[in-house]
Amino acid sequence: MEDVSLLRPLWLIALPALVVLAVVMRRRRAGLGDWDRVLDPAMLRALRALGHVDEARSARRGLMALIAAGLVVVALAGPALERRDAAAFRNLDGVIFAIDASSSMVESPRWPALQTMGRFGISALGSRPAALLVFGGDSYVVSDMTGDLRQLGQTLSLIDAETVPDKGSRPERALAEAALILDEADVLAGDVVLFTDGGGLGQAAMAKAGELAARGARVSVVSLDDPGPEVQTLVATGQGRVFTLNETDAFAAFLAQDARDRLEKQDYPLLFWSDYGRFLLLVALIPVLLLFRRRGVA
Repeated sequence: MEDVSLLRPLWLIALPALVVLAVVMRRRRAGLGDWDRVLDPAMLRALRALGHVDEARSARRGLMALIAAGLVVVALAGPALERRDAAAFRNLDGVIFAIDASSSMVESPRWPALQTMGRFGISALGSRPAALLVFGGDSYVVSDMTGDLRQLGQTLSLIDAETVPDKGSRPERALAEAALILDEADVLAGDVVLFTDGGGLGQAAMAKAGELAARGARVSVVSLDDPGPEVQTLVATGQGRVFTLNETDAFAAFLAQDARDRLEKQDYPLLFWSDYGRFLLLVALIPVLLLFRRRGVA
C-alpha cells in the first residue's frame, strides 16, 4: 500500500481544539447549555414529557457538527499520494548528454566503456526525457528532448570517429547548445552531462557552466580518464558531480532521483502528489446535511 503524506500538516493543530470543544459540550449536558440551571425543574420535566426537550437529539447534532469540522480540518491538511510516474509533468526536468566525439576520445581503448556508461545512464532516467549532443570542433544536436530512451541509447552506441567532421574539442559550444535545448523545452531543473577527457575545458566552458547553473541546471562530467583540475573546476562551477567509468551505480542514482528531489525543494511538490483532501470535503457534507434533517409531524 502506498504511503499517505500530508501536504499542509499544520492544519492538524486545530484537532485538539475540536477535542476540547467536544469535552465542553459533553459537560454542558448534551447541548442544553445553562437552561437546566435557570428553568424550574418542574417546568423542565414538563417540557421533556411534551417532547419539546430532546437531549439525545441535541447531542447527536453536536456530534455531527464536530465530525464535519474534523473532516474539514483533515481535508485542509492535504492527505496525498505520490505520483512518481506522472507523465504530464515529465518535462519539468530533463537530461542532456553531450558526447565529445573528437579523435582523442573515440580512439581511446576506453571509448566503448564510456558508451556503455552513457547507455546505462539513459536506462536509469525512468520518465525523464533526454536529448543527445555530439561535439568536436563544433556542436551538433543528434536528438532533441525525447521520451524514447531506447532509441536514444541505440543512437549513442553509433557515435564513432566519423560522426563529427570538425577537428578539435569545443565543449563550450555543446554547453551553449544544451542551454538552448533546455530553454526551448521549458525545463525547470535539468542536467547536462558532459562526456569528456577534459580536452578544451577553458574559460569559455567554465562561463557556460556557470550560466547553466544560474538557470537551475547542473553540469556534471563523465570522465574518460582520471578527472583533472579542469574537470573538477567545471563541475564545481556547474554545481554538478564528476563520475568515472567505474561509478555506474552512482551515476544511475544521480540521474534517477536527485533532480526530482531538487524540484520538490523548489516549491513544486504538488506536481508530484495527488491531493485527496477535496474528496474528504464531500464526505464532510454528509454530517452537515444531517444537521438540517427535520422531524416528521404526526
